[in-house]
Amino acid sequence: MKKLISKLVLQEDLNFLLTNRVPRQLLTRFMGWFSQIESPWLARCSIAVWQLFTDLDLSEARETKFRSLHACFTRQLREGARPLDMDPLLLVSPSDGIVGACGAIAGTQLIQAKGFPYTLLDLLGKQALVDYYRDGSYVTLRLTSSMYHRFHAPHDCDVQRVTYISGDTWNVNPIALQRVAKLFCKNERALIETTLSGGHRVTLVPVAAILVASIRLHFLDVLLHLRYRGPNEISCAAHFVKGEEMGWFQHGSTIIVFAPKGFLLYDGIAEGVQVRMGQGLLCLPEA
Repeated sequence: MKKLISKLVLQEDLNFLLTNRVPRQLLTRFMGWFSQIESPWLARCSIAVWQLFTDLDLSEARETKFRSLHACFTRQLREGARPLDMDPLLLVSPSDGIVGACGAIAGTQLIQAKGFPYTLLDLLGKQALVDYYRDGSYVTLRLTSSMYHRFHAPHDCDVQRVTYISGDTWNVNPIALQRVAKLFCKNERALIETTLSGGHRVTLVPVAAILVASIRLHFLDVLLHLRYRGPNEISCAAHFVKGEEMGWFQHGSTIIVFAPKGFLLYDGIAEGVQVRMGQGLLCLPEA
């Protein structure tokens, strides 16, 4: 047993070393360039290597032949591959993902991983948002590299503002989350502030990571990435119906969903559960 524990610890140490003790931003920029090289042959070879290390499943993809690795990362799915729960009293998952820490926000404090707290102000940086989500609810969704990387509106909503916060590109896997304090608060991220049809405000926070630092939002004419030098706060006026696509990550990362006091976790939502876009995530107060 001691040997097994030692082996697992060694594997975690090696994983942490390989993904976080490297020139993260340089590697991320290289991956951004490499992934967009248009060569079907190179794409096939890269995807074959990728499949050796992950459970990449392309059976649901709208297309199965890709001109670049980027096209595979950001692939669309076949019609009907993600059934949408249309219950108006449910906020659905905006993406595929594995549920990380979730539940009630204790005042303004929430959990990154066991023993690693952070505050709303650390992540959001705006006192008005901190006050609004005080004692509210949150769900952290971790997207692995092989998952579907597009994210969608969790409810009928309007987006009035996006705030871009530049930062680092730490890996957001469980090992790093248990070792790097306030990791989400250090990484590049965007605050997508939405207002639901019933008036409640829900904020989605896509957090970038190593190899991922690029967030595409369809309703903005800029790509949010490490070299972006535009205004941090971007006003907009975009309307979405529940399930409509909002944007994508270049690779895979994390989305944190924030809802105000009164929202509750939907049945079955708990740490470690894998969810798909369109499944129930949070219940509106009216429920």
